[in-house]
Amino acid sequence: MDKIYKGSCLCGGVTYEAKGPLRPSIGCHCQQCRKTSGHYWSATNVTEENFKITKDETLQTYRATDFATRWFCNQCGSSLFWKHDDEDSISFGSGTLDDDEGLETAEHIFVAHKGGYYELSDGLPQRMDADK
Repeated sequence: MDKIYKGSCLCGGVTYEAKGPLRPSIGCHCQQCRKTSGHYWSATNVTEENFKITKDETLQTYRATDFATRWFCNQCGSSLFWKHDDEDSISFGSGTLDDDEGLETAEHIFVAHKGGYYELSDGLPQRMDADK
């Protein structure tokens, strides 16, 4: 039986459930992720059929590109979800989970765009972009 993970924004205006197993977390260092989160974005994901928003009182969407949608809380500002239009999965911030037991970070992507104020010294694989 798959575990049900629960998560929320900081103020609780948005809550969700994800039926596991979850993909390992990936740290994205692209400029958009850094701008929306204030640092790099660490996210896991599941298929859309295994994801359910259970409370959406303060949920807001934003299309920063013509191929993906981001969701955030319009009350507390928490960055929550990200979905590419051509994929059947939804990514959500690993830090938004109420219980992240068993979740590990697998790699870093878009490290060519990372901020100069931090180093990546955790020994995980690093990709300059998302495809190579």
